[in-house]
Amino acid sequence: MKNPTRILIAAVLSIGSAYGVMAEEFTKGTVKKVDAKAKKVTLIHEELKTLDMPAMTMVFRVEDKALLDKLKEGAKIEFVAERVNGKLTVTQVK
Repeated sequence: MKNPTRILIAAVLSIGSAYGVMAEEFTKGTVKKVDAKAKKVTLIHEELKTLDMPAMTMVFRVEDKALLDKLKEGAKIEFVAERVNGKLTVTQVK
């Protein structure tokens, strides 16, 4: 019989790895408007699977100034959005 502790640890690590992949799923979008002063960006985006949201146009917060500087109106991007302190926030852009 296998060690139950090892099986439990393996299961926990597997779940953690799966969550990490889901949390960093990139979504395609187009930058409609950038409001640098308010640290916000309006994106026309595809479905946000990790947030269970359909495709739409919406405003996101962008806390990281370096990310905000990358965003230009009309640009086609891929991004990650997450809930940060209850607010929808762009956390990664490529």
